[in-house]
Amino acid sequence: MASGKNGKGGKDRVAVVAGLRTPFTKAGTALKALRTVDLAATVVKELLQRSEVTPRDVTLVVYGQVVPTLDWLNIAREVVLRTGLPKDTDAFSVSRACATSLQAMTSAAEAMLAGQHHVALVGGADSMSDVPLGVSRKLASALTDFQKARTLGARLEIVSRLSLKDLVPPIPGFSREPTTGEQMGEAAEKMAKQNGISRAEQDAIAHRSHTNAARAWRDGTYAAEVMHVIPPPYDKPVERDNVVRDDSTLDAYAKLSPAFDRRHGTITAGNASPLTDGASALLLMREGKAKALGYQPLGYVKSWSYAAVDPGWQLLMAPVLAVPRALERAGLSLADMDLVDMHEAFAAQVASNLKALASPSFAAEKLGRSAPVGEIDPEKLNVNGGSIALGHPFAATGGRMVLSTLRELKKRGGHHALLTVCAAGGLGAAVVLEAA
Repeated sequence: MASGKNGKGGKDRVAVVAGLRTPFTKAGTALKALRTVDLAATVVKELLQRSEVTPRDVTLVVYGQVVPTLDWLNIAREVVLRTGLPKDTDAFSVSRACATSLQAMTSAAEAMLAGQHHVALVGGADSMSDVPLGVSRKLASALTDFQKARTLGARLEIVSRLSLKDLVPPIPGFSREPTTGEQMGEAAEKMAKQNGISRAEQDAIAHRSHTNAARAWRDGTYAAEVMHVIPPPYDKPVERDNVVRDDSTLDAYAKLSPAFDRRHGTITAGNASPLTDGASALLLMREGKAKALGYQPLGYVKSWSYAAVDPGWQLLMAPVLAVPRALERAGLSLADMDLVDMHEAFAAQVASNLKALASPSFAAEKLGRSAPVGEIDPEKLNVNGGSIALGHPFAATGGRMVLSTLRELKKRGGHHALLTVCAAGGLGAAVVLEAA
């Protein structure tokens, strides 16, 4: 199918017409009984019902997860099979660490702009309560040999090879950067030191995140974005994010001990995003299709860019490389952005990214630009809180950001917004959204 035109004679844009997410809850708490695929199916089912889209109109599902599981190979296909969508609906999964649901959205957008699809469902889910536990290599080898053994003596000999330490599940390899051996928090500590980011600056970012998120819950901002979930044993609904501090004070952050560098560190449990369970989903349509079906878009996906840096340098700095490219592709500048939503992996990363965007030396040395990208007005940044306060189910965060930002743009009568996400492996993403 060739790409069409909208009523204004322009390109038939990719519209976000609806979105939804589950509450984001700290790992091991309210949603711990649900697996990643359960969270995904739950939010997609509810979005399909609320949007009243005809399932047959959805011809593509692009969905993702970051934490791998052993029981399914393609979570997008599982979403199709578990939510009442036609079983012949095309589906594929993506993973770009913390930018996974942005990747799902832009991958679907590329297919739609190529004329291959008119309606797509995208998103991501992760459960840090459902991290698969492995076995040691020695135990794995013994289990394989045990299955092949035919006599009791042979089996006892295999068991005798094992020690108690061989029975302890190893820490998942993805908890550290494979090429550097660093935990992400250790890399963020290094960024804080290299960029001169103080503990006070980080705590202030965290405090603002929680203050804005708590206000957004109180004033009903999140009511239309977050569904209620009733997990097993089905006796109590989970209605809101359970990480948000309603009584956030700067003094409380100052009392917390460093989490990664005990002696000289500045990163604490208070100024970093927690391990979280949750899912998000977005319904995309070509602009002409949305109009034909009677949908009023929330907004449009205007441009995007992905970038990567050496993980051994500054692991979470790649968004700064992606931002100017996304803005240039949109034909806009940072000053044109009415809102900026920056994923908060760590307050140190947020402060480092903001500092680099405004730095002439960074622009010259790392971006090859004669001038910095620009300063971000604090009043436009993460106005309803960010990942530090709301939580961060890796693959779901981008979907949350898109939905919340487009709704806030409409509320404020704004025109454009910038989203940025840093991700494991030294990856970064930037997306420019346009209001309807």
